[in-house]
Amino acid sequence: MKSSNLKRLKPLLATGLAAVVILAGLRLWPHASLEHAATSSRVVLADDGSLLRMTLADDGQYRLWLPLERMSPSLVQALLLKEDRNFYWHPGINPPALLRAAMATYSGGQRQGGSTLSMQLARRLWDLNTRQVPGKLQQMVLALWLEARYSKHDILEAYLNLAPMGGNIEGAEAASRIYFGKAAAQLSLSEALALAVIPQQPGRRARFGPSLQNARLRLMADWRETYPQDPRNDSLLDLPLEARNRQQIPFLAPHLSEQLLASQTGNELNSTLNLPLQQLLERLISGFIAERRSNGVENATAILIDSRDQSVKALVGSADYLSTGIHGQVNGVLARRSPGSTLKPFLYGLALDQGVIHPMSILKDMPSNFGYFQPENFDGSFVGPLTARDALIRSRNIPAVWLASQVKSPSLYGLLQRAGIKGLRGEGHYGLALALGGGEMTPEELARLYLMLAGDGHLRPLRYLVEQPQVTGAQLLTPQATFMVRDMLRRNPRPDGLPAKRWRTAWKTGTSWGFHDAWSAGLVGPYVLVVWVGNFDGRPNPAFIGAKTAAPLFFRIADALPLALPTVADKPDKPPAGLIRIDICAASGELPNRWCPRTRKTWYIPGVSPIRVSNLHRPVLIDTRTGKAACPPFDPQYTREEVFEFWPSDVQRLFRAAGLPRRTPPTVMKSCQPNRLSDQSEAPQIRSPLTQVSYHLRLSQPQESIPLSANAASDAQTLYWFADQTLIGQGPPQATLNWRPGKSGEYRLRVSDDQGRSASRGLRVEFVP
Repeated sequence: MKSSNLKRLKPLLATGLAAVVILAGLRLWPHASLEHAATSSRVVLADDGSLLRMTLADDGQYRLWLPLERMSPSLVQALLLKEDRNFYWHPGINPPALLRAAMATYSGGQRQGGSTLSMQLARRLWDLNTRQVPGKLQQMVLALWLEARYSKHDILEAYLNLAPMGGNIEGAEAASRIYFGKAAAQLSLSEALALAVIPQQPGRRARFGPSLQNARLRLMADWRETYPQDPRNDSLLDLPLEARNRQQIPFLAPHLSEQLLASQTGNELNSTLNLPLQQLLERLISGFIAERRSNGVENATAILIDSRDQSVKALVGSADYLSTGIHGQVNGVLARRSPGSTLKPFLYGLALDQGVIHPMSILKDMPSNFGYFQPENFDGSFVGPLTARDALIRSRNIPAVWLASQVKSPSLYGLLQRAGIKGLRGEGHYGLALALGGGEMTPEELARLYLMLAGDGHLRPLRYLVEQPQVTGAQLLTPQATFMVRDMLRRNPRPDGLPAKRWRTAWKTGTSWGFHDAWSAGLVGPYVLVVWVGNFDGRPNPAFIGAKTAAPLFFRIADALPLALPTVADKPDKPPAGLIRIDICAASGELPNRWCPRTRKTWYIPGVSPIRVSNLHRPVLIDTRTGKAACPPFDPQYTREEVFEFWPSDVQRLFRAAGLPRRTPPTVMKSCQPNRLSDQSEAPQIRSPLTQVSYHLRLSQPQESIPLSANAASDAQTLYWFADQTLIGQGPPQATLNWRPGKSGEYRLRVSDDQGRSASRGLRVEFVP
């Protein structure tokens, strides 16, 4: 008996085993993912996940594929509760449900649906007509095929992404973004119930009228019965649900959205843009244009970057995207324009790094020729000697061109090349005029340069997407030079004369030749801001002056940022290591001699910044009877010492032309009075270090040092000690200065007194264990 039973079971077991093998083979056999069954829309999201732009898929649908794990669990539960409670238990069709639906439909009762989610997905995938029996049978066969080929997870995921949600909206993610302005993962229970009932009658229920409300309330009752312990059951689920329509699909930050859609791959672009900041800049620019339109100001752009993580927080490509009159759809942040004087801070940074100047160096703003190039200042005037800091702040062209002629390896052109500025012609094409904005660049590229200035001199790419890493590139300027440039630009007074607001601002303006472009760029607290005002078609306008047009818009935005970001702090800008403060003569920018009447502080890079003892102020013995230089023999009764500024004759003429004449020193005949500064008979005499001696310093004794001392003339009050070109220190002649060099090697020590007399001595230093 048992043997006969086994014989009868064997065919059944073989058949079952064959079925399992076939099903396993169908499941494991390579096949395309259901995600590829339909094309997808693309979305650009703000940094908080809010929707900026959604494009149509290739077939004209709004459809966003989202993994099942990223959908709201409430939505999945509500859908299964409404559509297919036995989804995980049937093989693709539910015979009892089909029989019940057929009897209700064909017996004259209320029409019912008996389709499983698998069957509904089959209808969507193969565009079946299931109102007729052949189509329904085909739908059932294809549902079984789907179940054999794909997992329940994949089928449920596909249905949630392809379900009709009204009009040309498909899938839960697209519907959630359009109707509720949020991702499907963030749906509330009330919103999830609403989306779960739309696919049955998408044409009627997608209007969010009474039809949807009634269906949602019925599903809500089933939910409370099925999930009685859900704490959300006691919330206000019965209230009508507010939703947007398809005409209200967001169209925000259009220039940035288009830029990312054109330059990036992927269907979900998570931008770094901060929507409140974007809308703030758009409002401020719109209001500014409305106020200035009578002056021909019709267009402006701006880009805002967080210097802490390189992220683009706002980008306004034009004053009005929809205006054809200003070519509003052009992204002006990517348009090449002449930057004017906004490049000067980087020229000064190079000059600081290469030891051409320090911030208080005196530069000459006077008529000058540089070969065939004879630059002029914007105002057509000249101001004579002024500090490098003032020359940068006041944007004087002559000092900038002179600096451009002095910097080498790299030049300004070389720095721009290393910074990745595109579209530059050969260096010879620009010559020294590049310092005045002779080239062209985009506001985006200029913002990248100011981002470099905001940090430690490293080139850092802008981050447009959240997933883009923070990358540090080539070092274009040293931390010391970038700090000094920032410090100089922070002294630039506001155009409205008001005091600094909550955040410090280091800023610069620029005006292109012929009044085509007005710029203002700089650092506002922890942010980089670049503003451009002009016309995309290049029409000039006398109003396009950086200080008069771009700067007011710049500060309108700069003043609003701290108010919009009350929790963001402007951290102190601490000087980097390798930078010290020294006293210099205010008039000459050099170390003060004993006759310098006024000193000031300056930043100084030891071993790099140029420094020497000033000889601008010199004493002259005056005969009180004639007012001229006294001649020996000197009668103390009729002589007195007066100190004069010995400016070159061309500078004296410039002072007179500016209505600021200086006292002209009296002519001193060599036979009448010796030149005291050229007299080296009383130059300092070095006592230590000794000559022809090698000094050995022990590494184990860091306190060991070499004493520096010198005898000085009775009229010397201060001695300055230098190692090669580096200022070591200063003090009175009777003091000894202790010096410990940084490494072994040959050194040239020089000591100068405050009257310009000096002496030097070579020595060798070796460090030993």
